[in-house]
Amino acid sequence: MRRTSDPLRSIGSPAMPSARTPYDDRMSWGSEPGATEVISQSLAEHGASTTAIEADLADGDTPARVFDKVEQRMGSVTALVMSHCESVDSGLLDTTVESFDRHFAVNARATWLLIREFGRRFTAERGTGRIVSLTSDHTVGNLPYGASKGALDRITLAAAHELAHLGVTANAINPGPVDTGWMPEEVREHCVRSTPLGRLGTPQDTAHLVDFLCSREGEWINGQLLMSNGGLA
Repeated sequence: MRRTSDPLRSIGSPAMPSARTPYDDRMSWGSEPGATEVISQSLAEHGASTTAIEADLADGDTPARVFDKVEQRMGSVTALVMSHCESVDSGLLDTTVESFDRHFAVNARATWLLIREFGRRFTAERGTGRIVSLTSDHTVGNLPYGASKGALDRITLAAAHELAHLGVTANAINPGPVDTGWMPEEVREHCVRSTPLGRLGTPQDTAHLVDFLCSREGEWINGQLLMSNGGLA
C-alpha cells in the first residue's frame, strides 16, 4: 500500500496496520483491492497476530477510536510506528487553504493525537515503549506536505522528553525516496545517480531500522531525527 499505512504495533508478535482506501482512490495510483489482506497474510506467515483498521486521520476523534479498537482486539500497545500521510503536490502559489489544513490535520495533528493516546494509555514495563515516525524533508513543489512533516518531526522529538517518565523512546526516520512504485523514470534515474550505493531505497531498508529502534538494543537511540537514505546527495 502506498503512503497510507500507519501501523500501531507491539514489540513482539501483535501488529495492527491501518489504512485509508478513499485516500488511494483520489490519488493517481488508485486503490489496491485486497492489499490489506495481503499485508496481514504476510505478517501472519512471519508469526504475527494482526488486525487491520480503516481510519481517517483527518478526523480528530479517529486516533482514540483506533486505540480503543486495538486494545479491544489485541491488548495494550507498546510501540507506535507512524507512516501515515496526506501528500498532494502543490507549491507556495497554488496551495489551497483546504489542502494546507488537511495536510496539517493528517500529518501533524494526528501525529500529536496518536502520541497523546499512546502516552495516556501506556502501562507496560518502563523502557519498553517505542514511538517511531516516518518523515520527509521534501518541500519544494510540495509545500503543505513538507511543512506538515516538519511539524511531525518536532512533535515526535518532544515525546522523547515529555514521555521520559514512562521510559518511552521517540525517534523520527527520514528514509529519503523509497522505491514503492510511485517514481517516474526520470526521478528514479536521478535518485540512483545521487546515491553513493547506486540504488534506490527499499521498504526493507526502512523496516530494518524501525525494527532495531523498537528492539531492546535500540533503547539508547532517543530523540533523534535519523537520516536513513543511503547517503543521498
